[in-house]
Amino acid sequence: MKTPMRRRQLFILGASVCVSPAWAAGAPGTGPGFDVQAWPAKSGVPAIPAADQTGQLWSLPPLRGKAVLLNFWASWCEPCRAEMPALQALAAREQAQLAVLTINLKESPEAIARFVQISGLSLPVLRDPQGDTARAWGVRIYPSTVLIDRDGVPRATVRGALDWSGAEGEALWRPLLQPARKR
Repeated sequence: MKTPMRRRQLFILGASVCVSPAWAAGAPGTGPGFDVQAWPAKSGVPAIPAADQTGQLWSLPPLRGKAVLLNFWASWCEPCRAEMPALQALAAREQAQLAVLTINLKESPEAIARFVQISGLSLPVLRDPQGDTARAWGVRIYPSTVLIDRDGVPRATVRGALDWSGAEGEALWRPLLQPARKR
């Protein structure tokens, strides 16, 4: 008879899922701690939560003309927390041509507010209280970032943490700014 998992074992299991892309390093489309999955060709564009923590409404159609990074994260995920400063720096530096929206998984408004206050995060934080948005976007690993081109078309999902302000990050988001016919 198997014994039930204790809370600590469940936490360790959950944390390992958060960083699991590292095992894939060396395979095509991977880097240290992350991998890139092409967006499925016949998939549509799921909705995103409507409002951020300040009450501002967000949707993808008004962002056309800009590349969009949809970053799925949680404050309990160390790689998620580690990549936030680079996402924030990138968003500030490239605000004319790039939008970064973060989508928090299943945390309370209070937990999100604490993280925002402690970290100084100024990116929009949209709540996904039941995980429905993450499921609709095919996200199972945290952090994950969906890359959406300036025409509003999802192109890929980056699973795992990445330095978005560095060369590897730029190699992923910069092509999203090109018109569709030049891809």
